[in-house]
Amino acid sequence: MAQRDGIGRIGVWSGAWSSALGGDGSAYTGAYDEAAAELDELGFGTLWLGANPSVGYAARVLAATRRLTVATGILSIWEHTAADVAAQRAEVERAHPGRFLLGLGVSHSAIAPRYARPYSAMRDFLTGLDGAAEPVPAERRVLAALGPRMLELARDRAAGAHPYLVTAEHTAHAREALGPGPLLAPELKVVLDTDLDRARATARAYLGRYLALPNYTGNLLRSGFTEDDVREGGSDRLVDAVFALGDEKAVVRKTEEFFAAGADHVALQAVTEDPLAGLPRAEWRRLAGALLG
Repeated sequence: MAQRDGIGRIGVWSGAWSSALGGDGSAYTGAYDEAAAELDELGFGTLWLGANPSVGYAARVLAATRRLTVATGILSIWEHTAADVAAQRAEVERAHPGRFLLGLGVSHSAIAPRYARPYSAMRDFLTGLDGAAEPVPAERRVLAALGPRMLELARDRAAGAHPYLVTAEHTAHAREALGPGPLLAPELKVVLDTDLDRARATARAYLGRYLALPNYTGNLLRSGFTEDDVREGGSDRLVDAVFALGDEKAVVRKTEEFFAAGADHVALQAVTEDPLAGLPRAEWRRLAGALLG
């Protein structure tokens, strides 16, 4: 599929741009444009905008880069209408042809007040994109699919899937569900710290927020983890499965596990001891040196 070629094999997942552009956008400074341009120059294929971005956020990042694909990872279908998303996407496509990928998800019942019948809602949203004045082609959208039904929808009505907080084993099951053609682009969290006890502590502090969301814990339980694994920030077993911990060689090994399981692209999220300290540009440079050099 052409979209697979456009996003490259290695990307970066970050909520930093969306957080800075949110509200009145006053937190967004030139440092974000500089960081995006550097990711482009380092050779990453795609920047995935986390933290429920709007399509308009991607336009700002695309304007700061030359080659990089920018994707929403993911846009919540509860907070936008299909007509608005399609119209905004068409504007971005005209300004930056072929460089935007629309990632859609159903978010979580704990944070989406209108949450109900997520599979049906996603199906209807895709129908809305198809019927918009300027439709969003299936090959230009991916779904944050975890379970079997949503993976089937990603296979049949999108370019593929962008699963978040998953293991290499889940990636293998997702590939089986999708078949050989569709795009499979999982996210993988990274802590670059050779002190493994400290790395796990950093990972666990970050992971805890996600383990309060049933969509993620349900998927992890389906994947063979236990209730004990998903308590108190996650067991060592869970942390070691959903994070790459250690030096660059450890990240390469973990990333290769995902590729061997069937991933076409891996979106790396650099997690640091203080996630609010700013853009982890040093970590991105280290990852580029190990994986893109």
